[in-house]
Order: sequence, then structure tokens, then C-alpha cells
Amino acid sequence: MITTHNLGFPRIGGKRELKFALEQYWSNRISESALLEIAAELRSQHWQYQSKINWMPVGDFSLYDHVLDASFMVGNIPERAQSLAGNELDYYFRVARGRSNADIGASSCIHAAEMTKWFDTNYHYIVPEFNHATRFCLNAHRLFEQIQQAGKQFTQIKPVILGPVTYLWLGKSKDDSDKLNLLDDLIEVYAQLFQRLHQSGITWVQIDEPLLVMELPDSWKHALRKTYFQLRATPLKLLLATYFGQLQDNLQLACELPVDGLHLDALSAQDEVAKFVDWLPSHKILSLGIINGRNIWKTDLLDTLDFLEPIADRLQDRLWLAPSCSLLHVPVNLEHEQKLDDEIRSWLSFAVQKLEELNLLAVALNQGRSAVAGELQKNKLAITARQQSDRVNQASVKARMHSANDAMGMRQSPYQQRAVMQQNRFQLPLFPTTTIGSFPQTQSIRRIRQDFKAGKISDQSYVQAMQREIDCCIQEQEALGLDVLVHGEPERNDMVEYFGEQLNGFAFTEFGWVQSYGSRCVKPPIIFGDVSRSKNITVDWIKYAQSLTKKPVKGMLTGPVTMLNWSFVRDDQPRADTCLQLALAIRDEVLALEQSGIQMIQIDEAALREGLPLRKKQWNSYLDWAIRAFRITANGVKDETQIHTHMCYSEFNDIMQAIAGMDADVITIETSRSSMELLEAFRNFQYPNEIGPGVYDIHSPNIPSVDSIVALLQNAVQRIPKARLWVNPDCGLKTRSWEEVKPALHNMVAATYFCRNMDG
Repeated sequence: MITTHNLGFPRIGGKRELKFALEQYWSNRISESALLEIAAELRSQHWQYQSKINWMPVGDFSLYDHVLDASFMVGNIPERAQSLAGNELDYYFRVARGRSNADIGASSCIHAAEMTKWFDTNYHYIVPEFNHATRFCLNAHRLFEQIQQAGKQFTQIKPVILGPVTYLWLGKSKDDSDKLNLLDDLIEVYAQLFQRLHQSGITWVQIDEPLLVMELPDSWKHALRKTYFQLRATPLKLLLATYFGQLQDNLQLACELPVDGLHLDALSAQDEVAKFVDWLPSHKILSLGIINGRNIWKTDLLDTLDFLEPIADRLQDRLWLAPSCSLLHVPVNLEHEQKLDDEIRSWLSFAVQKLEELNLLAVALNQGRSAVAGELQKNKLAITARQQSDRVNQASVKARMHSANDAMGMRQSPYQQRAVMQQNRFQLPLFPTTTIGSFPQTQSIRRIRQDFKAGKISDQSYVQAMQREIDCCIQEQEALGLDVLVHGEPERNDMVEYFGEQLNGFAFTEFGWVQSYGSRCVKPPIIFGDVSRSKNITVDWIKYAQSLTKKPVKGMLTGPVTMLNWSFVRDDQPRADTCLQLALAIRDEVLALEQSGIQMIQIDEAALREGLPLRKKQWNSYLDWAIRAFRITANGVKDETQIHTHMCYSEFNDIMQAIAGMDADVITIETSRSSMELLEAFRNFQYPNEIGPGVYDIHSPNIPSVDSIVALLQNAVQRIPKARLWVNPDCGLKTRSWEEVKPALHNMVAATYFCRNMDG
């Protein structure tokens, strides 16, 4: 019999219940016990959704981030988080966001840990910290609480645990120590954990080692061998899980590790499945991830069965089936979508539906296709309907895409000449100050947008209300003394969804939320067809804002690569083609802004790096088409028009050449959580254009001091010529309150004036 299991389920709840509970807890509107009760209720509900699978995942739920959970499980808690009064949950949120409930009203704050992207996804994890003094100790009570809760409902429970080698790989040494020197201590803690799990009646454990899909130095391959040969004495059965890519040169290593089963992402690594079937020892389980855990299209069940049936005949009960990875990356339940276009809805599958697909495949393999013939026929009709729909392919869009050429991505003059023209035009001071784009999205703003969408207010009333918000935003920036202003984006719900709503080829959900980090959720648009622009999107709002001030106001756009990487993308054509269609559509908006008199235009590419293939030898292909798409978007403007771009929460050091190739006049990047560590890249790479390293962390409620910002700027000046330095926050201010934003920006401007005067 074929066994089914799941690698993980979305945590946030079908209608973002966890998000709202966390934010209520952080604002002291509910107690810790109430928060934990809501979390327990969500886990119970999620397990019910998964009740038809054979092995129930436990431990995949998190209040903020599963990597942070792993840090606490192995006792790796930064000392600064424990320096103030509080309990373990206070420590946890201090590491995640710089402040806990115990710190409200405190005179000092804690620096949050760094946050970066989880492999090539849009999920952010909290980076573990190591140093010479790091020691590990088992602290797994949260995991055992979840096991105890699940045990009341189910008998076959499979804890999900981040593997020790991947945990070290993801972390960062804060001194010159070698992370791998910590491995022996960490293995001992995992051995203790496995012994306790065995004593609790657990038989199978899923241990995630996704670093196996990366290019690994020999030292890390040795670390994997060492770890699992030392842990083979465990009384538990270990299912080693990899996902997001092919194993390639790590395939034989994975097969030889002394574990009881291996999970392979059979969608990303389909060509490797046959080798696994041949090479895997006969006593080991092979788990195949055959339902896409990262996209929302229905699985072609007949095609998948054609692939699986020969494997099932050979492996028999040694074959397990699962989604390709954790379902953390998709929305919870399609049944909640009552307003979605019926035709497009029939093409989709969310987390709950993906597990239904998994069950259908298992029944078909165990009992024969006839047992689910009706469901298979229904699936076939949906797959065929999408393939044949005339809503998907547009001849005019494809013709324009094929006619695009590299000349469209070239500025008229090199940066050095443009910079002189732009300085003469804008007359900006040394260290010009600006923000990244968005300002606080207040309840009032959200209510106005909701009322407008619901038809409760007229177009005119809506425009007037948004203009009042823009008035306020411009006034606040003028009062703060910022040099380059933004309109604040009150009309925008999300930096990708907002643009997608006004482009052809997109569809939108009502409850298609996905966790980005902590309580931050995004609702990715669905690119189902060819993309084009048929009307102005931002021009009227930016023109209105510019009419209110003599200072330059940046036009704010989302770039094509970020639109692509933060959407659920069609899988029936190359991603490069879809990206080029997006580039041409947004290019039209760039030119319309310029023609309307807007002199600065920011095109955000926050997601550029996360689209990189996990193996470096594949990077150039991606970067070639991604950078080309940005250049086609941005570079049709005159030399006097200044193009900005923004990137956040990614390591850029190893792609600086590609970033320079974008040829944006100004780039702003995240650097504050890493204390300008990202700027180390500029010691060896002479970045040619202007740059604004973020000087305070907007993802934390902490208010940066003037001294801390001055220190960061002085650090930046050591790497970037001061004539090319801008001053700005790390990211947009949408998620912060005005009570936080105004003093933070006031300190940022004060620090800038200090540095200007100090410079003379």
C-alpha cells in the first residue's frame, strides 16, 4: 500500500487568524495564554484538514518562524534577548522583532536578528547567530506540547524538524569562528531529542536537510556524513527530506546516508527519480513530492499517475507520496474563494485541495484508477479547459514580446554623464534623504479602500479621500525635512497586487494569503495569461502629489522581476517570457510618468535575488533575462530622469556585477539589521552609481537613535564615496504606525544633518 504524508501545512489560518492574534498580543489586547490557545485551535483545525493522510506532521506550526523555533529548541538564544526581564516568549519575540510585550515602555530596546529569504522563496527566516561561546542544550518543550496535543486526535504522528547541518548552514558566525566547529555539540542535542521522542512513542521523524540541493563544499558533505552516521544509533526512523531542487552531485551522498527514508522533490528533480529508484538500498523508503507545494495550479492527475505507476509497481510499500515541499508557500483553502472567476477557479488548487489530490493519487495506485474514475475525469476536463482557453494567450502581446530588443534597455548616456545632468536638475545636498515609498496604512485608509471596493462610496469620494491622505503624507515629509518625497501609496493594498489588478492576464483571490514572515502575509496575484497594460496606473496619484510640493516626488512602481517572483506564475510558458511581458507593460507606465512631468521614478526589485537558481552554475541564465527585463522597463527615459530601484532582505555580495548591470541611477538596499555588513561587497567591487544603504530597520517597532544612524552612515562612508550616498530606511513604512515613523525619520534627518556638518 502507498503511504501518504505531508511535509508541513500553512500556519496562518484560512483567514489569517494567527496574524491577527499575534498583533493583538503584541499590542497587549490579548494575553499570552489567549495567544497560545488560538495557536492550539489553529493546529487542531489544520490537522483535521490533513486527516486523510497516513502520517500527520507535527512541529511545522510556528508563532513566527520555524528556523527561529529551531534556535530555541537547541538553546541558541542570543544573550541580548535575555538581558531584559521576561519569559521565553518575550525572548523569542525580541530575537524576531526587537521587542517583546515585556519591553513596552522600556527605555532600551533589543536589536532584532537578521532576516533573509528561505532558499529561493518569498518566505523570510530569522538567521541563527553563532560565535566562539555558542553552546547548545535541548529545549524542546514547545515541540512536545504539540506532540501531546496531536496525540489526542491521531496515532501516526511525524514530527518535522530542521536538520542540524542545514541549521548551521543557514546561520551566521558573528566573529571569526567556524560554524562547523559547533557540529559535535549540536549532534549531541539532536541525539538527546531523538531519544526523548522515542520515549514519547514517536516512530518516524521528518528531518529537513534542504541544503542537499545546494552546491556544497567537501567540508559540508563531510558534515552530513558525520551527522547521520553518528545519529544512526537513534531508535527512531528518520525520513530525510530535501526540496526546491535537484541533488545532482549530492545524489549518491543522499542515497548512502544511514537514514530510513529519503524525500525527493520529484517536480524539481524529476530526472533524478529513476536514479533514486535504482540506487536507494532496498530497506529504505522513497518519498516522492509529486504535488507542487509552491504554486496553485491543479495537478494533472492522469499524467502524474502515468509517471508513478511503474515506480509503485517496483517499490510497492516502500513508496511514500507527499507534496514537493511544505505547503507553507500556498494559500490554505480554495473553498473560501466565492468571488473568484469560476473558470479560473476551476484551474486552481490550494493546500487543502492539494492534499485531496494526494489522496486521489494514493487511492488510484492502491485500488486502481477505476476507484476514482469520476474524479480523474473531472480533473482531466479542468486541465484541458485551461490549455485550450482563449483567455490565456493573446497574439498581440506575444508579437510585442518577440519584437523587444536590447536597444530598448540602453540609456542614452553612461551614468557619469547622467549624474551631472541630474545633479544640475535636482540640486540635492550631500547625503540626500528619502524613504522607500509607502507610509503607514492606517485603519482609516484601509476602511476607505474597503468601502470603495464594496461600492459604498463613489469614485469621486474615493479619489478625494486618497488625495487627503496624500496631502497629509507630503506635509509630514516637508515638516521632517526630507529632500526627496513620496506620495505614501495610500491607494495601494500591496506592491504587487495593486499593479496586477490593473494589468491584463492577472486574477486575484479574496483569502489567498501566504506568510512572508511573522505576522506579515501577502496575497500573491495569479498570472494566468499573457500580460499587458491598457491604461495609466499611477500617473494621476503621482502628479497630484508633485503638485503639492516643489521638492521632487518619486513615482513608485514595482519591477517586472518582483511582479513575477511574488506572483503565482503560469507554468505553461518560460518564466523569462512572462517577465518580459511584465517589463513591457511597466515600461509603458514609466514613460507615461515621465511624459507627465515626474522627474524621479523608483522601480522596486525587492525579489530579484530570490529568483536565483539555487546552484550558481545556473545563475547567469536567470540574471541575463531578469536584468534585461529590468533594463527594458527602466531605460527608455531621458538622461535627466533619475531611475531608482530598491532591494531588501537578501545577500547581494555575490551578484554585485549583475546589480550594477541594471544601471539604475540610485539603488537602495537593506543593511541595518546586518550593521552595514552587506556593504562589505563594496570593498572589492567599485559600484559605479549612487546607493542608499538602509539606516534603520522598519520591520522592528524600535525607534533608531541619532547616534546609531550616524554610526551606520560613518560605516557606509568607508565603502561608498559620500557624493554617491543616499540616506533612507531599509524598506517601506507601510506596516509601521505614524507614532513610530515620525520620530524615526526625525532621527534619520537629524543624523544626516550631523554628518553633513561634520563633513564640512
